Amino acid sequence: MVRQALQREITSGALRAGDRLVEEELAKRYGVSRSPIREAIRALASEGLVEVNARRGAMVAGVSADEAREFVEVRALLEGYNARLAARYRRPDVLSRAEAILREGSTGQGSPERLLELNARFHDTLAEAGGNRTLREMMDGLRKRTASIFTAEGEEASRATWREHASILEAVLAGDETRAAELAEAHVRRAGANALAR
Repeated sequence: MVRQALQREITSGALRAGDRLVEEELAKRYGVSRSPIREAIRALASEGLVEVNARRGAMVAGVSADEAREFVEVRALLEGYNARLAARYRRPDVLSRAEAILREGSTGQGSPERLLELNARFHDTLAEAGGNRTLREMMDGLRKRTASIFTAEGEEASRATWREHASILEAVLAGDETRAAELAEAHVRRAGANALAR
């Protein structure tokens, strides 16, 4: 629970790159001893979200512009391949959940944080639809590392995001593997380029 809560704070941007993670302060905030805090920091460090330095202690890991571009390139390729698999297998139970998320996200209603959460759920559901556990784990790791890059968008960019999601899902439901892959890859590249330009 502590690891998940701390991870949410990092990926949502509540904790930013370079913020120190002081065990005593975090233990008070979460109402736990320092031991689970230490374990959470160790786990998040193994995922690349936290850096631990002998002199300075633990802090939220930063991502350089070059690293961010590399993450976006790899994530785009993986998301594209996953969309291809989702179109191949077209699992109705999973895709009906993706449609429900799409309907809610497309309204544009809710806070920027809520829309970010729906965006993450849409991508997670498509990853599940792809049916490849190894690919899903790789994408999950990349999503965590790029969460600080893909922060809340403006209203127009958010509408574009959900239109792209609708097109991807339409191609998946139609079983058009090539189009689904192309759209998913282009979607990540476009969102990444916008995020890096901010």
